[in-house]
Amino acid sequence: MVDIHCHILHGIDDGAENFDTSFEMAKLAVESGTTEIFATPHANIPDTECINTSATVSEKVNSFNEILVREGVPLKIYTGCEIFAAGDFIKLLKKGNLLTLNNSNYVLVEFDFFEHHASVFMKLEELLSEGYIPVVAHPERYAFIEEDENCINIIKNMGCLIQCNKGSVTGRFGHSAKFIAHEMLVREQVDFIASDAHSSRMRTPILTDAYQMVCELYNKDYADLLFDINPRKILNHEKI
Repeated sequence: MVDIHCHILHGIDDGAENFDTSFEMAKLAVESGTTEIFATPHANIPDTECINTSATVSEKVNSFNEILVREGVPLKIYTGCEIFAAGDFIKLLKKGNLLTLNNSNYVLVEFDFFEHHASVFMKLEELLSEGYIPVVAHPERYAFIEEDENCINIIKNMGCLIQCNKGSVTGRFGHSAKFIAHEMLVREQVDFIASDAHSSRMRTPILTDAYQMVCELYNKDYADLLFDINPRKILNHEKI
């Protein structure tokens, strides 16, 4: 499996708090069948210290990969960011200050949980017009989706991709997020399921429970598409 959304880098955002946590997350991921992870620390969040420029993230990813090889952990980390769509985020992307997923044209993008749908659509259109393919992080947790699930159809028809959190699929984020996630799965609107892991204890990188649930409730082919085939296409800069 390939995890496209994970806060595995330590000391860089609200994810892994120290190296030991990062290393434990890596081992948990491997034990649950994950072979590649996109490190996606928060970036560009207003009024916080989550700046996380491309140089900072790339340096930490390279260093962590060297340690994983040395310690014999069969996991490869790739660069990325969970970019908060605010301010001059597109200008920062174009300048290379913010990272796409593995230097592709795929961009993992998040919004304020209570942002108005019109603002979200406008920002997604801007990304698309610049040649990026937005991967919308955890839309099942946004208020505007809860208010009107037809917004997912609009986002998909624009040409954007949908990433659900495994915690939403399994119910960790409450009834509403679970309901919306499964409604999207039933309609085959989801393109990826990722861990959005932040630690080795609570929000972990273990994907097997969500993978098995999708296999049982839907089918194995769909589960493989969401957890491996589509994420691997991002790795290889292929069209989804």
